[in-house]
Amino acid sequence: MFAADSDGLSSTTTVKMAIIARITLVAGFAKAQKVDEIVKLLHKPDFPQGNRTLLEKIAANLPGMIFQVLQRRDGSEFVMYVSSGCRQLYELEPEHIQADLQVLHQLVHPQDAQAFTESVDVAKATLSPWRWEGRIITPSGKIKWIQGVSQLEQQANGDWLWEGLVMDITDRKQVEEQLRHSEMRYKAIVNAIPDLMFRLSRDGEYLDLKADEPSLLLPKEEILGKKVEDLLPPDVAVISQEAIARTLDSQSLQTCEYQLATPLGVRDYEARLVVSGTDEVLAIVRDITERKQGEAQLQSLAQKYAKAFRCSPDPISLSTLEEGRYIEVNDSFIRLSDFERNEVIGHTSFELNMWVNQRDRLTLLQQLQMTGFVRNLEIEFRAKYGKIITAQVSAEIIDLENIPCIIAVIHDITERKQAEAQLRLTAQRDRLLTETLARIRSSLNLDQILQTTVTEVRQFLQADRVFIGLNDRQGGANTVAESVNPQYPAVLGWTTDDQSYLQELKNLLITNSVRLVEDVNKTVVSAKIRTHYQQFQTRATLAVPIMLNNELFGALVANQCSGPRQWQNIEIDLLQQISEQLAIAIQQAQLYQELATLNCSLERQVEERTAQLQQKMQEIEGMQRVKDVVLHTIAHDLRTAVMGNLMVLKNLLKTQSLGTGEWELGKEPTAYRVPNSQSFISVSRSVIERMIQGNDRQLGMIDSLLEIHSCEGQGINLRRELVHFNTLLNSITKDLQPILNQNQAILNNLVLEDLPLVMADPMQLQKVLANLLTYSLQNNPPGLTFTLKTKVEGNRIRTVIEDNGITMSKLECDRLFDLYIPEPQACCSTSIALKMYLSRQVIQAHGGEIGVISHRKRGLSFWFTLPLATPSSTTRL
Repeated sequence: MFAADSDGLSSTTTVKMAIIARITLVAGFAKAQKVDEIVKLLHKPDFPQGNRTLLEKIAANLPGMIFQVLQRRDGSEFVMYVSSGCRQLYELEPEHIQADLQVLHQLVHPQDAQAFTESVDVAKATLSPWRWEGRIITPSGKIKWIQGVSQLEQQANGDWLWEGLVMDITDRKQVEEQLRHSEMRYKAIVNAIPDLMFRLSRDGEYLDLKADEPSLLLPKEEILGKKVEDLLPPDVAVISQEAIARTLDSQSLQTCEYQLATPLGVRDYEARLVVSGTDEVLAIVRDITERKQGEAQLQSLAQKYAKAFRCSPDPISLSTLEEGRYIEVNDSFIRLSDFERNEVIGHTSFELNMWVNQRDRLTLLQQLQMTGFVRNLEIEFRAKYGKIITAQVSAEIIDLENIPCIIAVIHDITERKQAEAQLRLTAQRDRLLTETLARIRSSLNLDQILQTTVTEVRQFLQADRVFIGLNDRQGGANTVAESVNPQYPAVLGWTTDDQSYLQELKNLLITNSVRLVEDVNKTVVSAKIRTHYQQFQTRATLAVPIMLNNELFGALVANQCSGPRQWQNIEIDLLQQISEQLAIAIQQAQLYQELATLNCSLERQVEERTAQLQQKMQEIEGMQRVKDVVLHTIAHDLRTAVMGNLMVLKNLLKTQSLGTGEWELGKEPTAYRVPNSQSFISVSRSVIERMIQGNDRQLGMIDSLLEIHSCEGQGINLRRELVHFNTLLNSITKDLQPILNQNQAILNNLVLEDLPLVMADPMQLQKVLANLLTYSLQNNPPGLTFTLKTKVEGNRIRTVIEDNGITMSKLECDRLFDLYIPEPQACCSTSIALKMYLSRQVIQAHGGEIGVISHRKRGLSFWFTLPLATPSSTTRL
């Protein structure tokens, strides 16, 4: 590439030598001040060839890349030389870099590119050596840290000559990063330590410290440079100085404790000293006041717990977890177990044979291993002399000098368990008595009562045999009910008529009231009774008499055949109470038999009386039929007569002077002459009108009576139609208008036009409205005003007829529609009362209701409701 110079050295060799010399100078490998002088030396003809070869080898083995770049004034760059180190550093061949220097710039990490450019600009501006550290990304993707150094020299023609070395410093950077992280970590650890730290010399001078300001009793400036005797009390200073000396002399950790008076009171401190340099130590000081107080409290608690351990009324033991070997027990444990202390300490519970069931210890250990504690585990223990103790054990695992141990509290519940067992027996006894009493009250089957009783008594007593023996009517005795263990002979069906034997048994029961034998072999009895015991293998017996009317009627007996038995008081009490209930059952059965006999006689009497009553009923029914015929006949004849009278009277009123008869005295005649008659009848017109009115009332009353009679027997006969209610009311009011006119009454019709359909009998409803209007008209003077209103309420329609007439009392309102005979002085006649009753029957037959409301000041409001037509009824029509 370069031509050879006059000294016989190639231009390339000269460039290499010059670059090596400059790099050596920059890197500190030589003392030369100028690279030009080294280059001149290399150009001398007498420069040894071996040195040239050596320099070329040094360039090849340098840990980096040597370069020489000429930067021209026009900005172009010419790479004069690049060493082979670029292959390892940049993963590029020298020829690629010489061809285009920008390939190196492109490898600079984007985050370091600006710093690289700025470093180049600064070197050019100040003509100072160029130094830069940064990252590059090689073509393979590796990130490397590099360091570049270069001498910058401006040529005479204005060009810039860059000669330098680029080295891989990735390992150094990684070490620095690790050191930095390590330093940060240790610094964080130190900062996290809340303790005070002091660096002290051998003579006790404070060289440095680390602490929070609030933790120091004095400002930092007043501490550094002072000695311990200057700042601490004399006794504390002596302790501190001795600890410093021990630490430096032994070159090991030393500790000391002391107290200092602070604004918060006297505080306890602990100092830990280690050697931190030549004749200096690092003291870490910690406030241990709370720890000291805790230790004091712990010691106090330990004393209290020791007292509680010794004085506890419940036994407490401390034993090893693995073997169960006792380490310590309290006095309560000794009293409960009957062992001496020296017999327990050092021995296991198995050696002392304390476990009734050895599996209980396995259960205890399993629960301790699962949860770490046990609460109220019920276990049976054996005391020294064989007494069985039932206890509740609560235990936890504790470490005693790194040995797992069990501390157990034992609560003796033996008496409680015995009381509970007694209560259970009492409850079973009471249940048995209650059930027996209930059976006696609810059942009259004596055989069933007796058999159930012996079965349940044997189950309660756990006896081998329970039976009931009763006297018979012939003077003998037999067994009527029994429950027996199949292993032993049955007594059921046994009977005897031996009067001497029976008398002996009766004497035993009556004399003692309870026959109790715990072992038949140890009691004195007659030969017959002993033979009886042997025949049925009886070893112990308990018998109570069944007394009826102060006489012995039988006995309830329990036998133990498997061996002797000690009968308990609760068992004796049970049999006595059961025998009383059995006496009641027997007496009840006797009464039932007597009652059955009486019932047979009573049934016969009832049958006879029933036949008599049936005969009387038939007679009454005949009389009722006769009454109906008589009522119908009388009503018919009376109605015919009344109607005849009405016809005659009405004809008389209609007859004019030019007719078949004539009035003699003008407008108000006093006599009437009948044609072809020889005499005159003197009758006033008003009298005839009153006679007509009276006959009308009688006829209406007769019709009402007949209708009520029909209603009571067959009900109201309705002929329902699907009608618009407003149309129906308008039609009815139109038909009733003559009555209103006759009484000078006014009817205000406020009936709505859009009322729904109803299923009703128009004729019957017209009668109801006529009856309601007639009631008001008859009890008020002429000129009455009525108001007719309707409204829909749910699935019903409500009709109201208001008047401005007289009022009524509450009693009169309540009974207006009832069937009753008014008092003679009452304003309501019998005829209208019957019609009001019929009105309610009609409305109720429609499925509605009717009533009357009397207003406080004036007038009445009659009301009735009717159900609306349903879709099904509309569809049928």
